[in-house]
Amino acid sequence: MLDDFMARATLAGIGVAVAAAPLGSFVVWRRMAYFGDATAHAAILGVALALALQISIFAGALAVALAMALTVSALSGRGYTMDTLLGVLAHSALAFGLVAVSFLPGIRIDLMAYLFGDILAVSRTDLAVIWGGAALVAGLIGWRWSALLTATLNEELAHASGIDPRREQLVLTLSLAITVAVAIKVVGALLIAALLIVPAAAARPLARTPEGMALIAAAIGAGSAVAGLRAAYVLDTPAGPSIVCVAALAFMVTGLLRGVRAG
Repeated sequence: MLDDFMARATLAGIGVAVAAAPLGSFVVWRRMAYFGDATAHAAILGVALALALQISIFAGALAVALAMALTVSALSGRGYTMDTLLGVLAHSALAFGLVAVSFLPGIRIDLMAYLFGDILAVSRTDLAVIWGGAALVAGLIGWRWSALLTATLNEELAHASGIDPRREQLVLTLSLAITVAVAIKVVGALLIAALLIVPAAAARPLARTPEGMALIAAAIGAGSAVAGLRAAYVLDTPAGPSIVCVAALAFMVTGLLRGVRAG
């Protein structure tokens, strides 16, 4: 089965959806969309450093994505609005990454694969990394679910319950960096934020509980991966963007359903 590139691509897409769904729910609840975008853009710099140092692409992307996320957390509230800070860091990291790639001697790299993903080229090793990362993210979020939810809803309530909101923010930061690192091969740096946000946003009108929203988001993400790959195969379109397009259509459908119910 794993000798079939479409089977590997499908499993990779589902793996990323499993990692992104619960995390994406917190990104939506905390209004952290641009935070995810900044971390994803930084991953390109991680790719360049990984190639220069001849280490794993996953390790390089993870290290730089985590560094970016920690930098944003450290600099927040120091005289800059969050959207300004994220805008500067996101686009600067992407620009430095693209420039750094151009200086790598004797290395030919398909930047489009890292910007928009190359899910059809996923290998067995990539698949193991993706599912390992997905399991780690799901485990982290599941372990801290109650504390994360309390810190998200009300920081004062979290303090009263003996929960440190900054520690929970660190858990989200680490999970986000891992998700970016495993997803860059599938949808690329420019579309990772979309895969985090769109399925969760599509699930919101259908869910009655936070846990339900995370599960529905996972189902929408996995369904988008399968349907997007099928559409890409039939229509000969880019796989990563096709997956995000299907998720966007799901968002439109659930939005219409919410409008009908409200009417």
